[in-house]
Amino acid sequence: MSKYTLSVNGQSKTVDVAPDTPMLWVLRDSLGLVGTKYGCGIGECGACTIHVDGSPRRACQTPVSEVGRAAITTIEGLSPDGKHPLQRAWVELDVPQCGYCQSGQLMTAASLLKQDPRPSDAEIDKTMAGNLCRCASYTRMRAGIKRAAELAASGISDKGGRE
Repeated sequence: MSKYTLSVNGQSKTVDVAPDTPMLWVLRDSLGLVGTKYGCGIGECGACTIHVDGSPRRACQTPVSEVGRAAITTIEGLSPDGKHPLQRAWVELDVPQCGYCQSGQLMTAASLLKQDPRPSDAEIDKTMAGNLCRCASYTRMRAGIKRAAELAASGISDKGGRE
């Protein structure tokens, strides 16, 4: 076991785990942040997507020893009160069906909107292609991303308020 001090959702957290422990299990088992989901365990489905220094990463394939002092953001840290434009759009359009993959979908979509605040359908489809949904709600997710882009353009910030 080794001690790691991590920056998770803006807070410093210390964990004592083996260096090869995937961030998925550090987040869920050591820190109690269960919004990040276990899907395939091989980085193919995207259910475990988190941000590491703002870039999407598969938590199931990211050992804690590789993270260092990078800023980690989970679905719990996307917006403390659930008012991120994506979260608002997801609720407004009733995007999820079973919901299991949605935290990973939202984290990937948030990264996309940071890079491109007005993505085309093709850009959305290309970016989201790595996140699988067993309910196949892809059309509704695309609509949700477009609605979130509209909300963000109208001044709804990542923190849920107007800028």
